[in-house]
Amino acid sequence: MEYYNYIKALHLIFVITWFAGLFYIPRLFIYHIEAWQKPSPDREILSDQLKLMTKRLWYIITWPSAVLATIFAIWLLVLQPFWLQQPWMHIKLLFVVLLIAYHLRNHWIFKKFQQDEIKYTSNYMRIWNEGATLILFAVVFLVILKGTFNWIFGVLGIVVLGVLLMLGIKLYKRIRNKNPNA
Repeated sequence: MEYYNYIKALHLIFVITWFAGLFYIPRLFIYHIEAWQKPSPDREILSDQLKLMTKRLWYIITWPSAVLATIFAIWLLVLQPFWLQQPWMHIKLLFVVLLIAYHLRNHWIFKKFQQDEIKYTSNYMRIWNEGATLILFAVVFLVILKGTFNWIFGVLGIVVLGVLLMLGIKLYKRIRNKNPNA
């Protein structure tokens, strides 16, 4: 069991790199959407570059990190199966399922963007980008606070965070409309 902490450290490292990919991929989608609003040849040049960047991020960082984080998580649960009896772990695993669904939806969007099928607005993608943030906050608080976590305050905190993120997006949009170079 002395290697348990090494496995835990590797799990955490790959969770961080997985989230890095999930934070950045919608940002690249936003840039891609905005590139399509430019005239030729800028549109095609930017689009090709963004497709390449997105493909590298997705297949070299995000997918491998997701797989490795999951493998190390399962390994940790095999070594310490009592965690599966903890109520906070059930909630955490629910958020992990949501994270996997979010990841798979990003994969679907990625595939569409690679084929130049762009059906979203940049504002929609800015809101979509906050999905990983909400899941990250929920999981970190669950893991750190475990049994001391008050579920009512936790749910209220996530709702307040969501509202603050939405207000931040609206404020950014207002500032950007006043100053297009922002």
